[in-house]
Amino acid sequence: MIKTLAVVGATGAVGTIVLDELQRQQLPYERLKLLASSRSAGNTLVVDGQEHQVELLCPEAFDDVDVVIASTPDDVAAEFVPWAVERGAIVVDESAFFRMDPQVPLVIPEVNPEAIDAHQGIIASPNCSTTQMVVALKPLLDAAGLKRIIVSTYQAVSGAGLAAQEELTRATQGRLSGQPMEPKMFQHDISFNLIPQIGSHKQAGFTSEEVKMVHETRKIFGIDSLAVNATCVRVPVQIGHSESIYCETEQPLELSEINDLFRNAAGVTLLDDLSNQQYPMPVDCADAPDVFVGRVRKDLDEPCGISFWCVSDNLRKGAATNAVQIGKLLADRYTNVSA
Repeated sequence: MIKTLAVVGATGAVGTIVLDELQRQQLPYERLKLLASSRSAGNTLVVDGQEHQVELLCPEAFDDVDVVIASTPDDVAAEFVPWAVERGAIVVDESAFFRMDPQVPLVIPEVNPEAIDAHQGIIASPNCSTTQMVVALKPLLDAAGLKRIIVSTYQAVSGAGLAAQEELTRATQGRLSGQPMEPKMFQHDISFNLIPQIGSHKQAGFTSEEVKMVHETRKIFGIDSLAVNATCVRVPVQIGHSESIYCETEQPLELSEINDLFRNAAGVTLLDDLSNQQYPMPVDCADAPDVFVGRVRKDLDEPCGISFWCVSDNLRKGAATNAVQIGKLLADRYTNVSA
């Protein structure tokens, strides 16, 4: 049981889903505090039938807090997380700011729950595109090892926030009416379009989103030498990231074994019946907590090669669901959380 739980960024797009996930997953806590910037402080939100007034995010707000679940921009996390840790709270942070800090565990409960034992007050939740891929690959890693991962992502606009979702709607309406709008959230018009750039330009022609997937995957799996190559694409979908994943295992697996591994993996739902047009699609997977896998097939030439399609709600498992699951690990594992 967590004595006092704080949710930072409670009025944001992911924060509101965190509040929903608290009820869905029945995270045990005695008292709930909702924290946000001055723009939202003073508002009232209803959580589990009870009204809660949103408090101002400031150092003193963490004086009596045991666990924090936070969804904020990187710069906000960099400022407030030390406040909470200094006052004895454990912070589950969804921003990218602390993910690659060697002192901060990067955790997906279905993949590396034991990593939370190394925390020093901060636990990071991975990037949404990394999370669903790693959850899907975990059973293959355990059964046969992994040598190489090649992934192409098809990422929904909600990964860029509520304003990006609104831009997709307006841009689509404008294009249909013959009045294309000037893009604000994206580099180009996203309506009826694909944009092969998510994030800023990084080394060797890769984007920041692609580099995140490489380094976060290696950290979560604990395999620094794992070969990972990512291409990340923004698509005109509101909610739900899709990924085409090719991997090579260290040992060959039969197709029936691969399907059984997916079928029995924690947090994975196998939906794969090509002859009956059954496979994961974003419109069907939105608002679901699982990672969905389909189109599973063996490479025709490489005995250890496996290809599959992966879809997940980026606001759920890619963000809010994973963070609340980490909160449950804390509540279950550490008696001092409720001390």
